[in-house]
Amino acid sequence: MNQELRRDADAIVKASLQAVLPDEAVDRALKDFAHGCGKLILVAAGKAAWQMAAAAVRTLGHVDDGIVVTKYDHVMGEIPGVRCFEAGHPVPDENSFSATGEALKLVEDLSAEDTVLFLLSGGGSALFEKPLISGEELQDITKQLLACGADIVEMNTIRKRLSGVKGGRFAEACAPAKVYSIVLSDILGDPLDMIASGPAYPDASTCEQAKAIAQKYGLKLSEAARELLGKETPKELSNVTTMITGSVRELCAAAEVKCRELGYEPILLTDQLACEARDAGSFLGSILRTHSGSGKKLAFIAGGETVVHLTGHGLGGRNQELALAAAPGIAGIPGAAVFSVGSDGTDGPTDAAGGYVDGDTVAELAAKGWEVAAVLQDNDAYHALKDVDGLVMTGPTGTNVNDVAVALLQQ
Repeated sequence: MNQELRRDADAIVKASLQAVLPDEAVDRALKDFAHGCGKLILVAAGKAAWQMAAAAVRTLGHVDDGIVVTKYDHVMGEIPGVRCFEAGHPVPDENSFSATGEALKLVEDLSAEDTVLFLLSGGGSALFEKPLISGEELQDITKQLLACGADIVEMNTIRKRLSGVKGGRFAEACAPAKVYSIVLSDILGDPLDMIASGPAYPDASTCEQAKAIAQKYGLKLSEAARELLGKETPKELSNVTTMITGSVRELCAAAEVKCRELGYEPILLTDQLACEARDAGSFLGSILRTHSGSGKKLAFIAGGETVVHLTGHGLGGRNQELALAAAPGIAGIPGAAVFSVGSDGTDGPTDAAGGYVDGDTVAELAAKGWEVAAVLQDNDAYHALKDVDGLVMTGPTGTNVNDVAVALLQQ
């Protein structure tokens, strides 16, 4: 492993994530917030829910009651006046359902003078859920969507119609109380009705689209689920004010700044990356190979969210798979490295934020008995990268604004 490149990679990851922590963004969003004379209820859902709620309570001084629903191991302490729950992601579990039930109890029987401060971040689709079908079937449908390579918009178009809180239905449950929603975006283009499946935003998707997605991927659905795909979601909500804060653009911009500080010439390829993880990794590797004789110190940056088609039974995530797929393209190039991380600090069902490879990785893997194509076929990037110190470990970050991949080249 090229230790200098790895140190640069770790420094870029650290600086990028620091720039998109939600504390400052929530403080900014609450600067002109006034909740009136009624009760102030806080509900936070998503991977960044704890961090957002802690920042909000610190800024406001207090809330009358509140609930946080976040991913396992993402609660970092007590928040005054707020109960914190941890639940399943990316597949919802019984803790998701029970915690969401508690949140719905909080907003029962509110008056028009009351306000619900709703803090939403990516991951809320799994964490904030009241299924209208059995929990077991919802889990199965979620797994089907994850395995077939459906993108986040397609997934959420389906999940909205199977839920009692998604697609604007949570805001309906809060009425007549006002809902002030602060959203940390994790979807390309920041579509408010799709982030965490839009619990407090009018739904722009249609039943026809949902049915087409189910047909496209051959989803196995019960008759009850199929009937729900034909039931329309709220298209207007008069009690909601929404403010969006934080996005993958800020993540990429921070990576650019740090790359420049380290002496690289940064080149933003895209902040709209949306393709197969393996294809993205292969592409970044080919870019480095093209420029390997340029004599320049370059950094190519791509932000967004890739997808993975599950073809095996291994362990990994889209960022680890992206990095590993880049390894063959840069094999033998001494100054080349590719790394990719999820801004929430967890990649798929693993404890790694992402993966790192350089020109030595393929040889190091071969020496340990790993062959890249076979590993990718089995979706086992986690174990292979772990064997060559190629995992990027940050721990939960408290934010979630998509992923960033960087291809470094030193001459």
